[in-house]
Amino acid sequence: MIMKNTVLLVLFWIPILTIGQSSALSIFDNLIDKTWKAEGNWGDGSKFKQEIKVSYSLDNTIVVVNSIGFIDKKQTKLGVRNHGIRQFDQQSKQIKFWEFDVFGGLTQGIVFSKGKNIIYQYTYGESTVTDMWEYVDDSTYNFKVGDYKDGEWKQLYLSTQFIEIRE
Repeated sequence: MIMKNTVLLVLFWIPILTIGQSSALSIFDNLIDKTWKAEGNWGDGSKFKQEIKVSYSLDNTIVVVNSIGFIDKKQTKLGVRNHGIRQFDQQSKQIKFWEFDVFGGLTQGIVFSKGKNIIYQYTYGESTVTDMWEYVDDSTYNFKVGDYKDGEWKQLYLSTQFIEIRE
């Protein structure tokens, strides 16, 4: 009887935990299976150019992001620049991200939403940096990178737009 009850409890909780995990990642739903493109200039004048493809993987328990961007310091060659993973962490109850780049770097932090805006926060050197995908419509996001505290931008390093590219 105890074994039967244990099995029933496990069978009851598995779908709930799985749904809870995928619903936390639903903040990415509008980005999924689309290609997003942005161009602009960083605050120091250097060029920013990215093309991003976003998809679910592992039965919708992770989000995979592949980015094409500049792969050389001179910013003349475009290629596969970043490979990113987003996953809901059951222990901290937060979405965490890991972004691996072609230069051997790793950026990691947390992701959360405010309304339809998607906000990444991470440590870069001594600073806390925020990337915001600010929802405009289903095919446009304002993209901002900078120092964001208490709901306002203290300093912007980049401000551009990601536009859905229809293939």
